[in-house]
Amino acid sequence: MNETVLTATVEGIGLWAPGVPSWDAFCALRRGAPAAIDAAARPAPMLLPPNERRRAPDTVLVALQAAQAACAAAQRDPAGLPSVFACTLGDLAINDHLCDTLVRAPTEISPIRFHNSVHNAAAGYWTIGTGAMQPATALSAGPGTFALGLLEALAQLATGTEAVLLVGYDGASSGLLRQLVQSDGLLGGALVLARGAQGTGPRLTARLDVGATPTPPPVQVAPGNAMAPMLALMAALADQAAGAVLPAGDNQALRIGIAHG
Repeated sequence: MNETVLTATVEGIGLWAPGVPSWDAFCALRRGAPAAIDAAARPAPMLLPPNERRRAPDTVLVALQAAQAACAAAQRDPAGLPSVFACTLGDLAINDHLCDTLVRAPTEISPIRFHNSVHNAAAGYWTIGTGAMQPATALSAGPGTFALGLLEALAQLATGTEAVLLVGYDGASSGLLRQLVQSDGLLGGALVLARGAQGTGPRLTARLDVGATPTPPPVQVAPGNAMAPMLALMAALADQAAGAVLPAGDNQALRIGIAHG
């Protein structure tokens, strides 16, 4: 067991999934309300111009939608926040299309699809759209992706950063790549985390724990999505529970305690 404990205050939360277009909708779902049948089928972050929203892949849109909502809830200027973008698989639909095109007609590769295929595409759209000049980190760590993204954000706070934006997101796998890795639906969540005990938001403590059993995520939202482990923490925040345990890879878990204001 690792006794190093990291802390943060949650200032703002954002979330988007099919039928659950906001953090408030997720909280209502946890209280027994049905999913919104008339919710938009695709996220539409307003920080992107309409043409960019049409061209951007769903993974970018869901990441930016959640990030923008978290910053608004925290009343933080997005341009002033360093960010951590955690995505397990990247955009597999685009990468499958590129691989297929390389086999069939390599001269027809789309430059737009190519620049959307890189793992830090969402971070790039975010920094350009918000005008942020702060550092942006993009990471992937298999099933432990969100936990290690959270650990990265907490480490930045522990070394003196005032506040950090953490975004976790994944889309669906498709084509031949689905035979190797599976993910269903679309899911994005974001937290604005601040150093110390600021404001009245929930206060997190986190430490690595060898062999701990992760908390199962709720099945009502984005079942089968690669970022679903994130929802265990989101559910604990919505339910005002005492904490959650997230998978962190190599028989490790991130044990998170929550003190609600």
